[in-house]
Amino acid sequence: MIKILQFGEGNFLRTFVDLYFETLNQEGYGPYEVNIIKPIISGNLSKFYKQNNKYHVILRGNKNNKIIEDVYKVNSVKSAIENFNSDSFVFTLIKDKDLKIIVSNTTEAGIAYNDNDKIYDYCHITYPGKLTSLLYLRFKAGLPGLHLLPVELIENNATELKRCVDKYITLWNLGEDFRKYNNTQNVYSNTLVDRIVSGYPKDAVTKDHLTKLIGEEDELMSVGEPFGLWVIEKKGDIVNLIKDGTHNIDIILADDITYYKKRKVRVLNGSHTNLVPYGLFAGKETVYDCMKDGEMLKFITDTLNNDIIPFVSNDINMTKKFADEVIERFLNPFLNHQLTSIALNSISKWKARDVCSFKDYYDKYHEVPKYLTIGFAYLIYMYQHIENSGDKYICKLPKRTFDVRDDLVYLEYFKKHSVHDFLSDKSIWDIDLTDFNGLEESINKYLAYLQDACLIEPA
Repeated sequence: MIKILQFGEGNFLRTFVDLYFETLNQEGYGPYEVNIIKPIISGNLSKFYKQNNKYHVILRGNKNNKIIEDVYKVNSVKSAIENFNSDSFVFTLIKDKDLKIIVSNTTEAGIAYNDNDKIYDYCHITYPGKLTSLLYLRFKAGLPGLHLLPVELIENNATELKRCVDKYITLWNLGEDFRKYNNTQNVYSNTLVDRIVSGYPKDAVTKDHLTKLIGEEDELMSVGEPFGLWVIEKKGDIVNLIKDGTHNIDIILADDITYYKKRKVRVLNGSHTNLVPYGLFAGKETVYDCMKDGEMLKFITDTLNNDIIPFVSNDINMTKKFADEVIERFLNPFLNHQLTSIALNSISKWKARDVCSFKDYYDKYHEVPKYLTIGFAYLIYMYQHIENSGDKYICKLPKRTFDVRDDLVYLEYFKKHSVHDFLSDKSIWDIDLTDFNGLEESINKYLAYLQDACLIEPA
């Protein structure tokens, strides 16, 4: 028996982690038992109690060039723990010799330190504070350490989690023996997760359709895409607890997960970010709408093949295979991935996801990459056409008008500044983009096209 304590009950964990452990059970690797605890005060677990912790996952989308709607019943969740009161099951579980793994998804803001936290004030302290206190109880019980697998979407999630725990050990004076225990017996593995989860169906037609597929009412049903990837830093005896290979999701145990993070950021996120302003200019609503447009499909594949893939790693074929999967995922008609949602904080996203590929291309060829430059021009045009409307900022493009959300300095940037100012502003980019010979000239040429309400010809 391998027991898992899971901080978080949301759609992603249930559609990704819990389905993975269910799959291992079905394949005969178990038994694995997931015990969920709600990490925050708000909300309740009544639906879990009502359904005896059972629910269904429906994976909808493209797989091997076919549209699928596969239904899985998840039985791996054995308990759902509401709170941290004195008789809470979590205090029994933390001292269970079969407990081996703690998984968490407490949002990007969940892994944080607060020096006002009190050690046993479980309901009001941070997740790392709760974790420190529980690990201390396990230490005092003389039990071996655990494997910590955070899936929060922050850089080096396990390293940051351990940093917070170390600070709580100091804050609460828990002693050097416990610090040594935490350093040597608890194993913190950085992870990368990748699956788009839309969760419970948002419209009645889809809900009725999926209920018929399942064959019963399910208030916890959750929808995700077929693709799934979990990359886990190979540390401790994780190989004896987590099975690699394909088990509904692809599991990779890696000594270093840097390549996989770089690949996801550049190929998936970078191509997304570079496409979105083009799609908005053309009046598209979703990523799928863009992918159904032949010119846009060609634009994103040309961007990947010419400007991004060659600069991720020396293994071009491995990155190309991932890029092909990304295109297949973008062609999923069920995801309804709104361009306006992806456009949130577009400038900081372009900096984090695309400047790196842009620079690598320029360093090799001593010229600016064509397709990333075109996408950048659409981005600038979008921000040039933002207007203040009451307490909102509206972008007015030839075929679409929509709300924009970003830092105020970017929303109002082009009221006072030129394109040259924008490109050369090191407070935005950390570097002077006008140092890339030909970039400013190309951007101005493309903006002139767009000013006449003409799509830039990608070919």
